[in-house]
Amino acid sequence: MSGHSKWSTIKRDKEKTDQARGKIFTKIGKEIAVAVKAGGPDPSTNPKLATVIAKARSNNMPNDNIQRSIKKASGEGSSVSYESMMYEGYGPGGSAVICEILTDNKNRASSDVRHIFDRAGGSLGGPGSVAFLFDRKAVIATKAKPGMTEDDVMMLAMDIDADDVEFAPEGYTFIGDPSKLASMRDKLIQDGYEVVSADLEMIANSLVDLPEDKYISFTKMLDNLEENDDVQNVYHNVNMKNEEE
Repeated sequence: MSGHSKWSTIKRDKEKTDQARGKIFTKIGKEIAVAVKAGGPDPSTNPKLATVIAKARSNNMPNDNIQRSIKKASGEGSSVSYESMMYEGYGPGGSAVICEILTDNKNRASSDVRHIFDRAGGSLGGPGSVAFLFDRKAVIATKAKPGMTEDDVMMLAMDIDADDVEFAPEGYTFIGDPSKLASMRDKLIQDGYEVVSADLEMIANSLVDLPEDKYISFTKMLDNLEENDDVQNVYHNVNMKNEEE
């Protein structure tokens, strides 16, 4: 989720309980289904599917689950069909929140998301109500490479045409133009980097600090959104505290 380090998000996902991890697998299964429907079951000729598979593996999704999702989506007479939507709104303390939805029941998803916002003291807005506070960017996380200095990584960012790079002990996050997601990812792989995740994300232009009571309500709202099977991604503009970094 946007608002703090990509590597912190990856670490947080890996530390979740088995029940929560099962929800992550369900969400990734949906992404696999959509990718297969759009470009076929072969990741060598379907870059989107290759990216989702990489995401699945970074979340420790078993290969059997991955292959089962691909076969289910590509099988004859498959009725897998998901609708993509985006909801925008304000959370506690006037925080800006964007939810990306992938669902087979639009009415259910809309009702559930609205209820989560209302219960937290927030409210859903119309299209464009908070989107202007974010930019869509290509975000690629790779594992660290031994012997690389920050200057080396900055040069690498220039070589792959990234606009920015963030550092963490575990690895690097490259941020760039959304149209360059595939080319940036391919160049990193060619240079021997292990890509942990590669996707288009909404990045907040600036972050806000919330008072303690609003922050607690906000994090509870994020947890509830994450636990909803129809919610694929949540982006926000809140500066997360150290315990979640």
